[in-house]
Amino acid sequence: MARIKLGTRPKNFKKLIKVALPEGGEGTVEISYIYRTRTEFGQFVDDLMKSAGVEPTGQTDEEVQFSLAEALAKTRDTNADYILKIADGWNLEDEFDRQSLAQLCDELPGAALEIINQYRLAITEGRLGN
Repeated sequence: MARIKLGTRPKNFKKLIKVALPEGGEGTVEISYIYRTRTEFGQFVDDLMKSAGVEPTGQTDEEVQFSLAEALAKTRDTNADYILKIADGWNLEDEFDRQSLAQLCDELPGAALEIINQYRLAITEGRLGN
């Protein structure tokens, strides 16, 4: 087991994301996420909300999550842009770029939301396991 050393932070971390496929079954994509501290993530979300003109209706986790989901569900391009801000690669044959991400968000919108949600969980709650 690795020993914890405060003050050392990774540049990124990888997570396997499971996605329900339209024809049935499940697919996976490994995402390389950009690491942010919990405080940095909070500022990142605040900035995103401000630029989207969306504010949480309250301070509970559910109210904040709903507002984030509402802001990100507006368009596939917004989701693609958001993913580009939280990740820096994947293990798909397609290049990790805005065009491929927009296609993913259009063809598999549940995948985009799962990629976004798993990042939030990993940063705010430390859920790095699959």
